[in-house]
Amino acid sequence: MKEPNIITSKNLTKIYGKNRSLDKVTLNIPRGSIYGLVGNNGAGKTTFLKILAGHIFPTSGEFTLFEANNPMDYNKVRQRCGCIIENPGFFPKMTAKQNLEYYRIQRGIPGKATVMKVLELTGLSQAYNKRFENMSLGMKQRLGLALALLGEPDLLILDEPINGLDPIGIVEFRNLLLKLNKEKHITILISSHILTELEHIATDFCLLSNGKVLEECTAEKLRENCHTYLSVKVENAKKYAALLEEKLHCTNYKIMPDNTIHIYDNSDNIKCYSELAATLDIGLLSFSKNEINLENYYMHLIGNSKEMI
Repeated sequence: MKEPNIITSKNLTKIYGKNRSLDKVTLNIPRGSIYGLVGNNGAGKTTFLKILAGHIFPTSGEFTLFEANNPMDYNKVRQRCGCIIENPGFFPKMTAKQNLEYYRIQRGIPGKATVMKVLELTGLSQAYNKRFENMSLGMKQRLGLALALLGEPDLLILDEPINGLDPIGIVEFRNLLLKLNKEKHITILISSHILTELEHIATDFCLLSNGKVLEECTAEKLRENCHTYLSVKVENAKKYAALLEEKLHCTNYKIMPDNTIHIYDNSDNIKCYSELAATLDIGLLSFSKNEINLENYYMHLIGNSKEMI
């Protein structure tokens, strides 16, 4: 039997003045998943996460968190969540261990050993005595994750956790999240505008723009959509498209605004498409094989790509 979703939302809306930060967002986050919330700045990602964490309230709509669906129960189940939303507040002069010990006591989490446990889990056991002000950005991000893990959560809510990290730091943080998901069975909800990075770890996706859900899909379905295609630029795009259908029985194509034709069927058979233009005396201006990744697929959905797929 399939486990229930750890989070669901239905028509969730948040309005600030005349601005709809979230506009009837409906989505389902499976238990055990790494769920990627994809969107550019202003897409509504942080607003959605803040509602889940209890930092703000929705204007309308509803959501469930661990099957809780009212404010009284939200407060109870949020104890099972660990969050990094915006920058965690650490004391600059205090060490990693001292900072976490402060929050452990403040939150009433039992067991002094808990602090060293999460420092070890996040790869900071050797830096437990290092002051926060002397830490690298990557170490600070790990300390934020250690703070989120203090209460042994079932769900991690992470808002742009790899912002500012160098390539090595990004890979290390990615591997750490994969480990937590696989070994600790923690569901992870992660937002990012670094779309290609989410391709490496997410099992499910929600693509947002201007507060609206453009698409929700599994990683497998997204890979099906992010396939290869041929880009053919000819002197007469409409004539070439008509011949595609008549001679090659190809209907899965698009004529782009710059008169480039994107062909999605049988993209490995390059020769037949180039010969079609040559034999029928249509000037072939350019010809290339391209791969659609998450970034240009997203840009296609919001309609702002310079070269739409």
